[in-house]
Amino acid sequence: MKRLFFDFNTESILMSLVRLNIKGISYSQTHTGAYALVLSEVNGTRTLPIVIGAFEAQSIAISLEKEIKPPRPLTHDLFKNFADRFHIVITQVIIHKLVDGIFYSSIICKRDGIEEIIDTRTSDAIALATRFKAPIFTYENILDKAGVQLKDKEEKDRQLEAEEFELPQVIEEQKPVEKKSSFHQYTLDDLQLKLNEAVANEDYELAAQLRDEIEQRS
Repeated sequence: MKRLFFDFNTESILMSLVRLNIKGISYSQTHTGAYALVLSEVNGTRTLPIVIGAFEAQSIAISLEKEIKPPRPLTHDLFKNFADRFHIVITQVIIHKLVDGIFYSSIICKRDGIEEIIDTRTSDAIALATRFKAPIFTYENILDKAGVQLKDKEEKDRQLEAEEFELPQVIEEQKPVEKKSSFHQYTLDDLQLKLNEAVANEDYELAAQLRDEIEQRS
């Protein structure tokens, strides 16, 4: 999907915007302690990998999870609650600039019919977009410069089939012994209790594993 939007740095110039979807997050092989957020072009074959921090990766992953809810709001959840209270809506996120390997983004906010553009880090912008269900865009020239072309249509189709977001990929292990244990000896009721306990303890990797075990038995 492509749209026209005013460039933030050039007055009166219309540029083509390309809509992106979140395809996944994985541990970065080149940046220690960082993660790679992969965005994909809607109705296209290019992907846009962006290196983000561990906290932002976890925040995005939790927002994408349908069943796991933190017992207390994370920073981006707090922003969403604050915005809801004062009737502020994020209508879209735009990755508008790439300089020396750093992506620059803006969030488009609206309140009482008045639209504002706010500068933000790209990782924060994506974390907020997932909470507001706001579309994510970038400019064609940024995709041309930093996008990665998928090899063929079959590979793109395989990626599109991967709808389930795997939280364990982006959460650092905290209790490896417990996480590696088998759940086969537990009943569904036991698993549900352990799932609730893991969420309460903010152990989201274990919670994701318990959720998967419950889904497999259901």
